[in-house]
Amino acid sequence: MDWGMANRMARLIQPDGRCMFLPIDHGYFQGPTRNLEQPAKTIEPLLPYADALFVTRGVVRSAIDPAMDKPVILRVSGGTSMVGADLANEGITTSIEEAIRLNVSAIGISVFIGTEYEKESLLNLSKLVDEGEKYGIPVMAVTAVGKELDKRDSRYLALCCRICSELGARVVKTYWCDDGFDKVVSGCTVPVVMAGGPQADTEREVLEFVHDGIQNGSIGINLGRNIWQSEFPVPMIRALKHIVHGNGTVNEAQEIFDSVKAANGKVAALPA
Repeated sequence: MDWGMANRMARLIQPDGRCMFLPIDHGYFQGPTRNLEQPAKTIEPLLPYADALFVTRGVVRSAIDPAMDKPVILRVSGGTSMVGADLANEGITTSIEEAIRLNVSAIGISVFIGTEYEKESLLNLSKLVDEGEKYGIPVMAVTAVGKELDKRDSRYLALCCRICSELGARVVKTYWCDDGFDKVVSGCTVPVVMAGGPQADTEREVLEFVHDGIQNGSIGINLGRNIWQSEFPVPMIRALKHIVHGNGTVNEAQEIFDSVKAANGKVAALPA
């Protein structure tokens, strides 16, 4: 790994070998997602606790302070929407030159394995890796399932993650599963971070799956909606940080959530 690549990876993955990425890229296919209508307001109270932002170039330029010291993972795939025919029919939307102009630490792309567009999706990843390696920018592959959430089992996710690492992704973002997540992680030759998916029913449910994933080999999280769609996002991200970077238990994280919520009251919620 040359110096530039190693430097960018070191900005993303902290000295303890863990990471907390905060994705706010949902608008690229969902439009103005709830609690993300104004991205700058959403991330303001959360940024101190995140290690990096996963975001599109449009939001970088319109909502992110250039003086921010957090690394950026740039979403560079898209071309589909929730109202379109097939979310899997994505292409590369952003050039490597644009990523360099924005001084990003990594670039991210979704892959849709097992769909009609599997080949195009994986070739997009391969082309992006070629460009990223040329300029020392790591690629994060996102194992997307579109609207088919029932695909989130260990056999499928292990297949996806391994293929992404074989094609050169430096990090893979995938879903946690309760039927052998350790096999998903151990079968992937690069670090795995957990996605959140749709907002969970309770805060404890999120704390439990994140703790389980960390215990089974994930190096961290890339959670969006389960943080900024929470009624109390600041207590939520602080509780998760205790699990990821503090090796905390679920009960300890729940105590942090409850204490921060009680101490800050409305301040712990997103600004109106």
